[in-house]
Amino acid sequence: MKNSKLIARSALVSLLAVGVLSTVSEPVEAGKKKMEKCYGIVKAGQNDCQTSNSACAGTAEVDAKPTAFIVLPKGSCEKIVGGSLKPKA
Repeated sequence: MKNSKLIARSALVSLLAVGVLSTVSEPVEAGKKKMEKCYGIVKAGQNDCQTSNSACAGTAEVDAKPTAFIVLPKGSCEKIVGGSLKPKA
């Protein structure tokens, strides 16, 4: 009997957690959010799209490569230390 109560409580807690998380997270809808390129903050191998000296995503050789970017929601880049809206020379 204790096991069935424990299972029922666990299931209820799980459902509540999923419900809370789904209401807190905002839905991702294409075209709804403005996005921008943020240069100079990318980890090696994590860049989006091409850079001035490579043709593929994921090819940044070093962390914080000044010409490599990732796409972030508009307004986020300036809040990140080292982030720039333009490639650094």
